[in-house]
Amino acid sequence: MAQLVDMPKLSDTMKEGVLRKWTKQEGDSIEPGDVIAEVETDKATMDFEAFDSGVLLKRLVADGATVPVGAPIAIFGEAGEDTSALEAEAQGRKGGAAAKPAGNGASKAPPASAQAPTAAPAPAAPAVQPKPAPAATAPRASEAAPAPKAAPTQGRVLASPLARRLADELGVDIRAVSGTGPGGRVVERDVRAAAAAPAPAAAPAPAAAPAPSGPADANLPNPLVPERRTAPRPEAAVAPSEDTVIPLTLMRKTIARRLLESKTQIPHFYLTADVDMDAAMGFRQQVSEVHGAKLSVNDLILKAVALGLKRNPECNASWTDEGIVRYARIDISMAVAIDEGLLTPVLRNVDKKTLGQIAEEARALATKARDRKLRPEEMTGGTFSVSNLGMMGIRDFSAIINPPESAILAVGTVRKEPVVKDDKIVIGQRMALTLSCDHRVIDGALGAKLLQTIVGILERPMTLAF
Repeated sequence: MAQLVDMPKLSDTMKEGVLRKWTKQEGDSIEPGDVIAEVETDKATMDFEAFDSGVLLKRLVADGATVPVGAPIAIFGEAGEDTSALEAEAQGRKGGAAAKPAGNGASKAPPASAQAPTAAPAPAAPAVQPKPAPAATAPRASEAAPAPKAAPTQGRVLASPLARRLADELGVDIRAVSGTGPGGRVVERDVRAAAAAPAPAAAPAPAAAPAPSGPADANLPNPLVPERRTAPRPEAAVAPSEDTVIPLTLMRKTIARRLLESKTQIPHFYLTADVDMDAAMGFRQQVSEVHGAKLSVNDLILKAVALGLKRNPECNASWTDEGIVRYARIDISMAVAIDEGLLTPVLRNVDKKTLGQIAEEARALATKARDRKLRPEEMTGGTFSVSNLGMMGIRDFSAIINPPESAILAVGTVRKEPVVKDDKIVIGQRMALTLSCDHRVIDGALGAKLLQTIVGILERPMTLAF
């Protein structure tokens, strides 16, 4: 029996989804587990799998359409079934409005007849109007009218620094440009318009009176008056570049909303410490050589953070209106950059896992994140976050807390620099850690204690092996 298939709720915060691409055509046979479409949610792009066997009788929305959760997107059933009644039902459930198509971010303008009443037609101009060539040619109506050139002003010209520099480059007299900026200020577009405008033909100069006879050097330039030097005008004016509006994806909207909420609702404070990484880097190399495990610096940090939270459970918590929730588990969100933004897959019970298990799970989750294959449950429920930009050569940075968590650790690069050991200057390996804390949950001394614990574990890395 034919039935409607609705837009699924693929994450706990999903309200609508973008049907990025149908992977099945109308008339295709479907089996349970078959991927019928790719759906972009507020967290990632996910596969929409079929739960029943049947035939895809009708696709109700097109690729790229934005569809609310629960709205019909397709009709499943047996081959040859009539779908007209279900199509009418689907149209009624959508209130007669089709799903929003995904566009380029700019609304199409309605026809001119819908924008404004039609004006009376202007008298037709003759096809050819012979007349003497004018001294200056007026711009065509289809071209942007350049800013008119005013008579040079005698006082100080109000202009932006960019406009002044551009005027010098294009050989435009800034005093002769009419400003359209705030308060009549000359801005870049005014200078470009003045440069693009055709130069008016010079009026015939009146006959000069005979120059009186005088000394031979009378026509030499006055050394007390600076000579104005005008740069040559370019042959072709440079057309201003056009800005591009990038459409907002659901993921980008969600990232913007959550980070704005975090910065405006959570009182952040920051603590930074340097870690002596000589022992940790040596430990990492030994483990890799002896056990064949490929450990990253981030793997060591994840385990050190988990042990630090175990010793400081007050930091493994969240703020709520009812009270501070202290978590019994240590689940760490790790930031993974993708082309569209940022995902935070969660490693569960990190304090109970070996370094090898952490390395294996972290690699798998990062790969799934980059391939957009994370499931909703793999991106929720974290109690603490780690963001590492060390692989990009970043010395240190401050991260924004990922709500509802109360802290995030920002990890910088491992760098070599001169350090003092035993009163001698040697080359050592250092790494900066910056802890962002929610001051409602974590006070300064408590945050410092957690960061001190993490630093101590990394500087005595044998602790990480147990």
